[in-house]
Amino acid sequence: MRSKYVYDPYPLSLTMQRLAENLRARRLEKKISTKSLAAMSGVPASTIQRFELKYAISLESYVRLAKALGYSEEIMQLLSEPKYDTMEELIEINKNKTRKRGV
Repeated sequence: MRSKYVYDPYPLSLTMQRLAENLRARRLEKKISTKSLAAMSGVPASTIQRFELKYAISLESYVRLAKALGYSEEIMQLLSEPKYDTMEELIEINKNKTRKRGV
């Protein structure tokens, strides 16, 4: 089955870069060093530095960092609402809300 969500103006590299830049900006706004954030989150400082410079990180580490910076609610909201492009797609999404597994 072909995905309905084929148009994405942002390449993965740009998305990862933006996530790293946003995390770094929030860290610096709060005047938190990578060493302090590492202690707060349990994520090694080298992992934080690699993410900020090379944009590579595991999902678990990213979530730990976001939570340590006070963004638990925003992480929990990610993908929490259905996204649709047409009314027909919304109707289909609403019909499938109780599905327990994919096709």
